[in-house]
Amino acid sequence: MFDILVYLFENYIHNEADVYVNHADLTKELSKAGFHDDDIFRALKWLDRLSALQENHIKPYLTKAVSTATRIYTAEEYRKIDTAGQGFLMFLEQINVLDATTREMVIDRVMDLDAASISLEDLKWVVLMVLFNVPGKETAYAQMEDLIFDEVDGPLH
Repeated sequence: MFDILVYLFENYIHNEADVYVNHADLTKELSKAGFHDDDIFRALKWLDRLSALQENHIKPYLTKAVSTATRIYTAEEYRKIDTAGQGFLMFLEQINVLDATTREMVIDRVMDLDAASISLEDLKWVVLMVLFNVPGKETAYAQMEDLIFDEVDGPLH
């Protein structure tokens, strides 16, 4: 399913193609690309839930309020997002790429993936997808894009 999400993001959303494609047409195209129907259905449902999160319909407790609280992960979240992933999310908050609301949106979307755990690289893609869908986060999206696509050569110091 995650491969479908990345495929859709790269081919439709990131390239500013027509995002409002009919689900039936999109399903046909994804089937032709070699994806299985059940994975396609789950990926489209995942994207619909992401859109609903943006509109605050699924998680009404998500607000734009500033939070200085420390996020404590549940056992289930900890199994899915390892220490490196949790540290990365904290780092993104510290550099103002994520705020408490977008962090919770990322965690919600990660928990809805069908994998038992998520790699750091896949987590970065989820963050990018979430930020793309949140109005007013264009700068954060650009920063996240740089973190994903700009490879650093040589030592950092």
